Amino acid sequence: MSDGELVRLTLAGRTAAYEELVRRWAPRVLALCHARVGDGTAAEDLAQETLLRGFRGLSTLVEPAKFGSWLCGIAVRTCLDWLKSKQRSQKRFADLGDDGQADGFVDGRASAGPASVERRDELSRLMSEVESLPLEYREVLMLFYYEDLSYRDIAALLGVSPATVNARLTKARTMLRERLGVARS
Repeated sequence: MSDGELVRLTLAGRTAAYEELVRRWAPRVLALCHARVGDGTAAEDLAQETLLRGFRGLSTLVEPAKFGSWLCGIAVRTCLDWLKSKQRSQKRFADLGDDGQADGFVDGRASAGPASVERRDELSRLMSEVESLPLEYREVLMLFYYEDLSYRDIAALLGVSPATVNARLTKARTMLRERLGVARS
């Protein structure tokens, strides 16, 4: 069933149709929010807010077939609202110091030893570097690697050409290699 048909069913009172739209679009919305704000926890909250705003404003959608791009527009505006708000200046408890985990434990479980700690540190450093990239590079990386979107899909979502997506991905990868000190193979 197409997005347009699901929108029409939702507007007719069958809210289960919106659940299918959420299943289809939530991962892309989350990736877009994460790329915009550079914070995974905030991105999850913003994605939820986007989906709620989308549901509440569904009757304003003029072209039901364009639900995805309409919803992504809402996501961008939701992220911009958040970035402008006081929330942005607030610190999370986890950012104030210790991560709240006892030494030797990860997510409440005993860690597998030095190798898992090293791997977690590498992933943390990588995500930190990705989150510090300029928006245009962070956005394409998140959509390509986390959403597994094609260049063409990313281009349509962002309103740029596939060649621009390719150039941004190439530049983002180069920047990450330089920042992480990784030799190109």
